[in-house]
Order: sequence, then C-alpha cells, then structure tokens
Amino acid sequence: MTARHQFKPHGVIPAVLLPFNDDLSIDEASYRAHLRDVASVSGISAITTNAHSTEVASCTFDEQKRVLAITQDEIGARLPIVNGIYADGSMEAQRLAKMADDGGASALLVFPPAIYTFGQRPEMAIEHFKRIADVTDLPLIAFQYAPGGGQGYPLPTLIKMIEAVPTLVAIKDWCGSAQLADRQIRALQTRTPPVNVLSTHSAWLFSSLVLGCNGLLSGSGSVIADLQAQLFQAVQAKDLALAQQIHDRIYHTAEVFYAEPFVDMHNRMKEALVLLGKLPRAVVRPPLVKIQAPEIERIRQALMAAGLLTT
Repeated sequence: MTARHQFKPHGVIPAVLLPFNDDLSIDEASYRAHLRDVASVSGISAITTNAHSTEVASCTFDEQKRVLAITQDEIGARLPIVNGIYADGSMEAQRLAKMADDGGASALLVFPPAIYTFGQRPEMAIEHFKRIADVTDLPLIAFQYAPGGGQGYPLPTLIKMIEAVPTLVAIKDWCGSAQLADRQIRALQTRTPPVNVLSTHSAWLFSSLVLGCNGLLSGSGSVIADLQAQLFQAVQAKDLALAQQIHDRIYHTAEVFYAEPFVDMHNRMKEALVLLGKLPRAVVRPPLVKIQAPEIERIRQALMAAGLLTT
C-alpha cells in the first residue's frame, strides 16, 4: 500500500473549477493556471476535482480521466488529489474508481446515486461502496446529502456502511441541518478509528466548523481557499474573535455564491475568478447558462466587501 492509499482526508480541501473554451471544450491552459493558483495557498491539505465544482455531470469518462491527468501533472507531487466518483450505477462507479486509482488520486469522493431519490435501503449503499472498494483500497469519502431529497444517508445507515467498508474514512457533510451535523460529528469522529466529518456547509461555514468538524471540502475554495484556511486554523486554535473577523469577510461571498437558484453556485464562482483576473471567461456547459450582468455586478460588490477586489 502506497502513502497516497493511506491518506486520511482532513483539513481544508478546496474543490477546483473547470474552465471551458467558448466551444465548450476544456480550457486546459486555464485549468492548469487555476490549479497552480489554488494549490499555492498555505494551509490546504488536498485538492478535489471531478466533482460538482468541475461540472462533472457534463464530462465524459475520457474527459474526467484527462482532468485527473492534468491535475496530477500540475500538483500531484505537492498535494493529495481527491477525485469524485459521480455515477448512478455501481459498475460505472467501479470503472471510475479504478481509473482514479491508476491516475494517482489519493482519495475518492463518492456521490450518492440519483436512484436514491426513489428511496434507499442500507443494503444498497453498502453494496455500492463495497463494489468500489473491490477495485481500489483508496480512502473513500461519502458525500452526505440532505435527508429530504432521498440521497442523504440516515446515520444508522452511515454506521453500517463504515462497519462494512473499512476504507470509508470520511464524509463530506451537506446534510443541511446543524442538529444533524452535530450528531454526525459526535457519532463519527469519536469512533476508533475516527471517521472525519468534512463540512461543505459553505453558506454557514463558520457555524459548521465551530461544531468540531475535522475539515472542510468546499467549491468556494476555488475562490477563497486562503480565507477558508485562515478560518479553519482560527477555529482549531479556539480563537473565535479572529474566526469571527474572517467569517465577516467570507459572509459576503457566501451570500452571492449560495443565492437562489442554488444550481448557479459554481457558475458564480467562475464569474468571480474572471472579475479577479484569474480566468479569461466564465463559460459553463448546458443545461447551465451564463448569469446576467446585474448578478455579476452583485458578485463584484461582494468581492469588494470581502476585501478581495479594489475596483
């Protein structure tokens, strides 16, 4: 087992964006520059790709393989890479997992299959994760959705999954409830060995971290990884006064990134990087469409309020 197979997801893990050209092909040069920019931030522990933030639903298997290869080429020697496993079927999830292991990933972020919106049984989740674990011993992160949509795992199911699949070592928590988030942290991080809870409650990140998460995994880290790292470090040091000051800056970006409709969150982050001079264009793939000028102006004002942009 190599060192990357022993990586324990923790700390600040930004999920990067995927730039596109006007013809909707992947803009590899801009993606490389974006990777270098995010990876240069002090205090981050890994990078996530092939996930929601990279519009993975619109990417083919070969494109995902290429995205991982570029990521490995640019930053693989410096940082662990978390690769998303976005698939509705367990056999395709296996194929993606094997590709990611072969491509140098250090952990896999496993999305819940869409069929769970019709209902789920614990056996289904266990089978899905077991099949992935059959083809790789990379550490697995379960993406925990809100329970109301059907794709979230009830806590008893999560416990059964962890007991059945020892390589399931963390969750990316998007449960949407402070009470449930607290309950999961207490149940999972006190296990032996602990299962880390990585908050992705980026709209209320300060509050979620104070509950005691062992890390965060967030798409807004594509824009504010430095502020997220500073916030996490302040909370870990129990310096809540400093954490509050950092939160006051993050608040402005969260208000525009995570506005309704929520589906445009990464669309807005691309526009933010254009405004910051870090991307040449904010092209998204259909069915996403470019946001309009008034909303882009609100993003510009938020970046100014956060101290990230002067004009």
